[in-house]
Amino acid sequence: MTQLSPADAAFIARLAADLPEGVLSDVEPRYLAEPRGLYHGQAMALARPRNTEEVATLVRHAAAARVPVVPYGGGTGLVAGQVAWDGPAPLVISLERMTATRGLDPLAGTLTVEAGAILADVQAVAEGAGKLFPLSLASEGSARIGGLLSTNAGGVNVLRYGNARDLVLGVEAVLPTGEVLHGLKGLRKDNLGYDLRHLLIGAEGTLGIITAACLRLVPRPADQATALMVVDSPADALRLLDLARDLVGDGLSAFELIARAGLEFLDEVGPEIRQPFAEKPAWMCLIDLGLPKGQCAGEALLALFEAAAGAGLVQDGLISQSETQRQDFWAIRESIPEANKRVGAISSHDISVPIGAIPDFLAQGRQSVAHLGPVRINAFGHLGDGNLHYNVFPPRGEAREDWLDRREEVKGLIHDLVHRMGGSVSAEHGVGRLKVGDLERYGDPASLAAMRAIKAALDPVGIMNPGAVLRAD
Repeated sequence: MTQLSPADAAFIARLAADLPEGVLSDVEPRYLAEPRGLYHGQAMALARPRNTEEVATLVRHAAAARVPVVPYGGGTGLVAGQVAWDGPAPLVISLERMTATRGLDPLAGTLTVEAGAILADVQAVAEGAGKLFPLSLASEGSARIGGLLSTNAGGVNVLRYGNARDLVLGVEAVLPTGEVLHGLKGLRKDNLGYDLRHLLIGAEGTLGIITAACLRLVPRPADQATALMVVDSPADALRLLDLARDLVGDGLSAFELIARAGLEFLDEVGPEIRQPFAEKPAWMCLIDLGLPKGQCAGEALLALFEAAAGAGLVQDGLISQSETQRQDFWAIRESIPEANKRVGAISSHDISVPIGAIPDFLAQGRQSVAHLGPVRINAFGHLGDGNLHYNVFPPRGEAREDWLDRREEVKGLIHDLVHRMGGSVSAEHGVGRLKVGDLERYGDPASLAAMRAIKAALDPVGIMNPGAVLRAD
């Protein structure tokens, strides 16, 4: 890769000559921050293009001048893929002005939107057409489609609908040369050569900038209901998951595991959420069903509870009786990350292990950090797809800052355990800049070599989000 240059005044002047007024501006602090406030980026210029041709113009200028480019979506990423804190100061390209709906075909089940569209708005367009775009996560009110696809976002509905890449039929993107990849056909079957869509999805802006996508819509469930069921252990939670699959099949939309620690954190620091049970259970499962017309989700959950209670798997439970109560149940799960943030973790981990190994992982994880003292662990998340958010906190009354010198030790202990158990140290958040070393340590050597070869072939100058995913030369 070639030595890169900063986006200096001369470069900015050349851009200004080719782009309309208002596209280039000083870089506001929000474009240089990430949600956890741990890292701060640098940049010499910010561009907010209005269309794909303007993105292409920006990238062509950057390639000619060897200026690094950092694509920016909603800024919600948790692995610092959107902030570059070293190297030559880059040009930040924000897609926030590119929010148009380019096409909607309810009969074909497709929705084509630009990359700056906010996920919640995309969901609303789908709902207006009587369909569902099922990608759903806590940041959907600010996360943008381009960033979500670039990180192959997961969320709560992966069990039923898959990750972001499973919901995309085609993409339009600007490649590192400034050429535009036109791939918005929306075909279910297209074997005409390599499927570059899946190369760009999950590449975190290192191989190009996604500017639009043709999304797959699905039928809206006619009846939905949510239950909270108390179990004694993660092993029983897995058996409950298996029973739920047997009884409701594809109607199972989400299956979340919640630990007592998360409920205690809500009491300790907020957000203020009404607790569902008088005595906090050690473990409980949040189960969400969505069934077609003619079937009752509440009745299906009641049948599941009765079967699980008869098998000795559940001790207590609540089934939503209204949409308001259903949202209240989900509010418990969705408030836990904010409570975690307020308590302050020593080290947070977005990991996945084979589903059947989760009980052993949780037991061994606690053993692996026991020598540190009475640290607190909050393990929760998407049990149905094997993705847990495993977070280690200081003992009650002690501050996170007092434990930061142990952060790398804790991370190494947990990540080593995940790797030994055949898991991944990045389940749904991506690699970004925070996990480059983890990819090098735990990644398959042949895969790494292939990734580096692809990066060199498509981005020989190395301008696209340098330092993210792969270490910059």
